[in-house]
Amino acid sequence: MGQLEEKYEALLEYLRSLNSVAVAFSSGVDSTFLLKAAKEALGDKVIAVTAQSCSFPKRELKEAIAFCEKEGIRHFICESEELHIEGFAQNPKNRCYLCKKELFEKIRKLAAEQNVENVVEGSNLDDNGDYRPGLQAVAELEVKSPLRHCGLSKNEIRLLSKKLGLPTWEKQSFACLASRFVYGEIITEEKLGMVDKAEQLLLDLGFHQVRVRIHGMMARIEIEPAEFDKLMQSEVREKITKEFKSYGFTYVTLDLMGYRTGSMNETLDIKK
Repeated sequence: MGQLEEKYEALLEYLRSLNSVAVAFSSGVDSTFLLKAAKEALGDKVIAVTAQSCSFPKRELKEAIAFCEKEGIRHFICESEELHIEGFAQNPKNRCYLCKKELFEKIRKLAAEQNVENVVEGSNLDDNGDYRPGLQAVAELEVKSPLRHCGLSKNEIRLLSKKLGLPTWEKQSFACLASRFVYGEIITEEKLGMVDKAEQLLLDLGFHQVRVRIHGMMARIEIEPAEFDKLMQSEVREKITKEFKSYGFTYVTLDLMGYRTGSMNETLDIKK
């Protein structure tokens, strides 16, 4: 047995030790893999919980619903409107903590109502290397992180997802739409909608990994450098510019550093 398979077996063993779990399920690469493993390890003693809010694209919610139906997993939709959380809309540095704390409190309550013993979430080993205030809420509320516990990296999760036949093995990485705002800029439902439509357009045009960061009324596009030439084709560039402006953006720019996770954290003076 290879090291990767050993890690997967360790993950299944760890999940079995939890007896029953509620998986915080976003339909992303990590949580889909975790939910699939939990289903294999625990069968019907697994539920999935997906948050529904204006910062969570409808396409992701549809994928979450479809996956649970296909796998025969009990699925709960949790209303979690972040803009109603005190202080969230002001987009402070600990915004993610405020959101995760409120969300996991709701999931814990739902899990208790369903007689489920533990709540688990899908952060992986690589998440230890960035500024992740949401992990503070995970620790405070004693939410389990099986993928980190078993030392699984993002790349290993993708490889195992491919072995399991999961369509998410090559899915683009995703994060809450609120992460597209520069810290201190007011988050509004209107601007979240602008970002959602802008990123959906780029995905529809065939770009794989995308972020549209918002600075006032300016859009800063992050894509893989290998796809810069495609974006700069006159027809594509003109379509993006026209559509973005119709969404409400005044200026449309391309970040020459390309896609990277947590680029808004580059403005923070925080020791990781």
